[in-house]
Amino acid sequence: MSIISSIVDEILKLHGLAAYGLVGGLAFAEAALFVGFVLPGETAVLLGGVLANQHRVSLPVMIAVAVLAAIIGDSVGYGVGRHFGTRLLSSRIFERRRRGLERGQQALRENGGRAVFLARFTAFLRAVMPGLAGASRMPYRRFLAFNAAGGLIWGAGFTLLGYLVGASYHTVENIAGRASEAI
Repeated sequence: MSIISSIVDEILKLHGLAAYGLVGGLAFAEAALFVGFVLPGETAVLLGGVLANQHRVSLPVMIAVAVLAAIIGDSVGYGVGRHFGTRLLSSRIFERRRRGLERGQQALRENGGRAVFLARFTAFLRAVMPGLAGASRMPYRRFLAFNAAGGLIWGAGFTLLGYLVGASYHTVENIAGRASEAI
C-alpha cells in the first residue's frame, strides 16, 4: 500500500470536527502553503464528500468548509505572492516547474480573472495561480471575485462528486487527477 493510500484510508476513518478540520486545512494549504504538490486539495475535498456519504459529517457543512477554505487559502496565497512572489518564484523550489509558471503568467496577462477562475480546475495552477496573481499585482478585488466563483464551483462540485460516488472514490480520484493534469 502506498503512503498516499494509507493517508486516504486514515482520512476516511475521521468524523465530525477532525474531518472538517483536515479537509478544510488541506484545501486551504494547497495554495496558501503550496501543499498541493504533495496531496492535492481536490483529493481532500472528494474525501470530504465520501465522508458525508458515509454519514460521518454533514454534506452542507462540508461543502461550506471546502468552499471557504479554498477561497481563504487562495487569498493567503495571493498575499504571499504580492509580498514575496518574485523572490519565491525564482527560487530553486520551482525550477522544475518553470514552464508551468511561465504558462500561468502568460494566462494571467492574456486572460486576467478568467485565468484565476480556470486555474482552480488544474492541479499545478490551482496551487500557484494565487501567488502568481499577487506577484503580477492583479487588483485584489478582481482576484477575489474570480477566486470566489472558482472556489464555490470547485468546492461544491468536488464535495458533491465525492458524496455521489461514495465508496467508488478511488476511481473518481484517478479520473479527476488525470483530467486535471491534461487540462
